[in-house]
Amino acid sequence: MQVTASPPVSGLLRRAKLRHFLRARRAQISPEEVGLVNVDRRRTPGLRREEVAALAGVGVSWYTWLEQGRDINVSEEIVNAVGNALRLEGCEREYFYRLAGHNPPQRTEGHARENVYERMCALVEGWASNPAYITDRYGRIEMASRSARFLFRVNAQGDNCVVKFFTDPSTREKYPDADEVGRGLVAQFRAQSARFPDDPEFGRIAESLCEHSPHFAELWECHEVDDRNQNVRKIAHPQAGVMVFDRLVMRVPECPESLLTLYVAQPRTGAARLSRGLVGAHAEAA
Repeated sequence: MQVTASPPVSGLLRRAKLRHFLRARRAQISPEEVGLVNVDRRRTPGLRREEVAALAGVGVSWYTWLEQGRDINVSEEIVNAVGNALRLEGCEREYFYRLAGHNPPQRTEGHARENVYERMCALVEGWASNPAYITDRYGRIEMASRSARFLFRVNAQGDNCVVKFFTDPSTREKYPDADEVGRGLVAQFRAQSARFPDDPEFGRIAESLCEHSPHFAELWECHEVDDRNQNVRKIAHPQAGVMVFDRLVMRVPECPESLLTLYVAQPRTGAARLSRGLVGAHAEAA
């Protein structure tokens, strides 16, 4: 059997993402934030390349090559130093590590385990009468519960959650905090793309969305990364009003590329009982 090498385009895609990410992050940090005295007028916001290099303790030429996306070997120590200089934390740091060709370090920040456990128990307990769906690596629906199809107006298969949000006005209207939801969707889509750096489909989806949605294009240029698996979603409904759900996203062990998303109405919100009954009733009738 003949073995063929991986196409060189994979490395080019990864380094292109790294280039844009570093430039975007450098532009978002002011000299004052890192203890530098800003004595002259700057044409562009953020730090200069030589300032990032100095903060990271690396040569200016070397950092320039890194930001330009040149094919150079980057040690884990250098990745860590540059990450510190750019104040990368959490999933942004993991994203940077992956783009630089390294496995990200294990997260060490503490989490409120009791709170997480409480939410997971509530989500599992309420799953039967609340929305749930499975998406593929790109955010396309693979399977959706009846209540999810009713509440989010998605098909059982095929709809892409990210594409639908940015191309269907009626979908965005369901979210009272649509700006925050959109920002999170784009940041999570970028984080997911880093898990599969050699897959060009992420780029094709992003390019198409940039052409059809100026809002997506603006958020995509921010290069924000977020892979939080728990948050709160508010859904506006003409009968129930604003329904508040806890949302949990989990990877499916038997199919690591898929994501399972579970919703449950928050038990201590005024509309929780109405929300659960409304969704459940429509789910039974569907």
